[in-house]
Amino acid sequence: MRQLLITLFLSLSSYGLLYAAESDDYKEIDEGIASYTKYVAMHEKKITEVREALVKENSAEGRFRCNFRLYELYKAFVSDSAIFYLRTCIHEADEQGWRSEAARCRSLLAIRCSNIGMYHEAMEILDSVRADGIDTLSLGTYYSAYNNLYSEMQYYTTLYDMKEHYLEKAIHYEELMMRYLPEDDESCFLRRELRAQGERDFKAALAVNDEWLKSVEVGSHPYALVALYRYIEYKNLGDTEQMMHWLKESVLSDIRNAAMDQGSMWELANELMLRGDIDRASRYISFTSDCANRYGSRQRKWQISPLLSHIAKEYKEKSEQTTHQLWVTIAVISILALLLFGVLLFLHYRNKQLSVARNALKESNDELASANRQLASQTDELSALNSQLSTLNSQLSESSRVKDEYIGRFLSLCSQYVDKIDNYRKMVNKKMKNKELDELFQMSKSTELKERELDELFENFDNVFLHLFPNFVDDFNALLLPEAQVHPKEENRLTTEIRIFALIRLGIEDSSKIAEFLHYSVNTIYNYRARTKNGAVGNRERFEQEVKNLGHIQ
Repeated sequence: MRQLLITLFLSLSSYGLLYAAESDDYKEIDEGIASYTKYVAMHEKKITEVREALVKENSAEGRFRCNFRLYELYKAFVSDSAIFYLRTCIHEADEQGWRSEAARCRSLLAIRCSNIGMYHEAMEILDSVRADGIDTLSLGTYYSAYNNLYSEMQYYTTLYDMKEHYLEKAIHYEELMMRYLPEDDESCFLRRELRAQGERDFKAALAVNDEWLKSVEVGSHPYALVALYRYIEYKNLGDTEQMMHWLKESVLSDIRNAAMDQGSMWELANELMLRGDIDRASRYISFTSDCANRYGSRQRKWQISPLLSHIAKEYKEKSEQTTHQLWVTIAVISILALLLFGVLLFLHYRNKQLSVARNALKESNDELASANRQLASQTDELSALNSQLSTLNSQLSESSRVKDEYIGRFLSLCSQYVDKIDNYRKMVNKKMKNKELDELFQMSKSTELKERELDELFENFDNVFLHLFPNFVDDFNALLLPEAQVHPKEENRLTTEIRIFALIRLGIEDSSKIAEFLHYSVNTIYNYRARTKNGAVGNRERFEQEVKNLGHIQ
């Protein structure tokens, strides 16, 4: 049972971590969708500024330029408005007799119509264009419009013979378009890339895309189109990581540019559906469906409808599967609950039996223990007393030895210091009498005397301590790791670290008292103690207690 619960917990944890990682992958897109109204408002603000400029414009050229700018802003935003402003440009160009501009705008209008499924209207518009006498760019756009129209018709027709006919027409106008448009024109890049895709040469298509990518601004709406085709190349090359990276780049660029015509979001929803992420796919396809409705593209709606139907079907199947799993889970839980209840009843019964047996056994043990205690109490008491006496005798013997040694040394040092103080008094008196005040002042400023006396004090301390505990240094290092061991440089002398623990061995544990004796700061003593304990072989918390036990008389 315990193993089953652990397995279940680990499975749920793994699933939770996987879901969190996947959510992070789409966090920017989710945030972009949440902020989409802000991006739309920013785009509408640009439109309003151009409209205001249009109202103030008096020249025909200025009005044409403003209307064409409005067309560009509406091109991926609202199809009907884009068509309206293109028609306004055509009207203005016709009135002014600008044949090239009028032809180019009619060609762009035909492209708009063919992109949203208005093939008949696109054909009539192109038939009305007089191609003779217009500039090269407008002529290239004119052929590009024909190529776009026949490509769309070839893609969506279900009649095989018409598909072949439209394809021939599209190729014919593609050759004419490539002849007149500049090589770095978006239509030229697109057709070159599509041609390489049609030949299944995806590396060549990717090379064209690399050139195209250099000509667009990162994050712009044209960048979204380049990223979308880059996704297609990597998808066909089998590079899943790069494929999804560029698809997300395309989606984010569409969202941040308030594009309503979103082919990349539709592709992302389709990819997510194929990977089983139905919930996210449904959210994304619903979002792009709302955008398509606002844009007014019949073609995009035709693309989205089958996917919406498929997602609805997947939802239904997933719901039925979840319901089935829920009932199975409830049944399993119910069976486990009954088994658990039976186990609890059995354990309760067995506990009562064990309690009765335990009480009887306890009574017998109590009687036997009472007899044993009476028999062994005197022996134990005597043994304990002997052990205590032996320990006390050892400690008293050691304490007496240490006390005698240190009292003798203390009295000797006191006598020496009395003599040194008297000698120093005589020297000071002599120098004062001889008026050698400057020399006396310099002597009083110097710390040499103090350092010399401290060194002598430490030397005396080291000699006495090593005399009492000759094996202390070796025993102390045995408690430390090899790299943390401390070895004195001079024989019969201790280092500062060993001197600190020598004082602890003598019973002086307070860092402030140790600092006072050794003439260091309390913080320095603390650091020495901590650093040494960190190198202990065993438990660092018991290190100082083990140091206190070094050299005990057994």
